[in-house]
Amino acid sequence: MSFLTTKLQAVNVMIGYLGEAPVNSISDNVGLPLSVSQAKTILDETSKGIQVDGWFFNTEKDVTFSPDVETNFIDLSGDILSADSVDGHRDNVVVRGSRLYDLTDNTYEFTKPVKMDLIRFLEWDFLPEAARRYINLKASRILVARSLGASEIEQLILRDEVFAKARLESLDSGTSDRTIFDSYDTAIRIGVNRPQNIL
Repeated sequence: MSFLTTKLQAVNVMIGYLGEAPVNSISDNVGLPLSVSQAKTILDETSKGIQVDGWFFNTEKDVTFSPDVETNFIDLSGDILSADSVDGHRDNVVVRGSRLYDLTDNTYEFTKPVKMDLIRFLEWDFLPEAARRYINLKASRILVARSLGASEIEQLILRDEVFAKARLESLDSGTSDRTIFDSYDTAIRIGVNRPQNIL
């Protein structure tokens, strides 16, 4: 038995804040109440918006990409939200569209593999429960704001959302290999010199 929040349960939580009865399925968009369709859309939007920041569960380090043998292009899958070049490439390799681009040589063509740090978008069923909880509450607050404009309900949801975010951030800091020096603001507070390339 799984205690993870399903996407159906998340949508029902959202429309519950609107005072609507739960639905039995969200698999078929045809025939769904407008509020359910809106909830699904907002849930997906919110998930992407939160995941793009990069967390322990959707960040991959030192992933090697090899150029295509015929075109020399390096195409990325559609689930990659961002990619940063590492291993000597520094910042001269960026993502343009769904393909890597070499800023030094002004080309999409590569003659050797490139190593990247990735942030991937994960579908709902692959998210940890702490992330599901935070995404669900933030999406609920957005739905209420768009549908009702009820500030009292928004504030109630926001309180739970803040706790859920703090719980996810705590899990993230305890699971990932980040340090306090990964935060510029923290580094300044404890007296670390500002890097010259930061404006």
